[in-house]
Amino acid sequence: MTSRQARRLPPSSLITDSGVDHVRLAYHYLDAGDLDGFSSLLHEDARLENPAPGCRHHIDRIVASGDCVVAIGRLTPQQVEFVDVFTLSEEGMLRSRRRYDAHPRLSAR
Repeated sequence: MTSRQARRLPPSSLITDSGVDHVRLAYHYLDAGDLDGFSSLLHEDARLENPAPGCRHHIDRIVASGDCVVAIGRLTPQQVEFVDVFTLSEEGMLRSRRRYDAHPRLSAR
């Protein structure tokens, strides 16, 4: 294996745990309207779309493995379910986020 083909080692559990904390804090800062606090969690090369103002995140579950953190929850007052997939930097900072939205639940009649 050449140096170009060298495999990157998976991040330590400390980095993954730090990333989970950063994801939790990111939602806290966004819900509080603290964009400076939110920005402090981002890697310098971060690719995250602008947060939607006036939304509140209710997180049901966070799952993490290596450099990936997945948050499952819903936005209020819209009542839209979402899944956010975050990629972490080597330092545990938030590098990217991809959001998958679901349509609002239809009530059973």
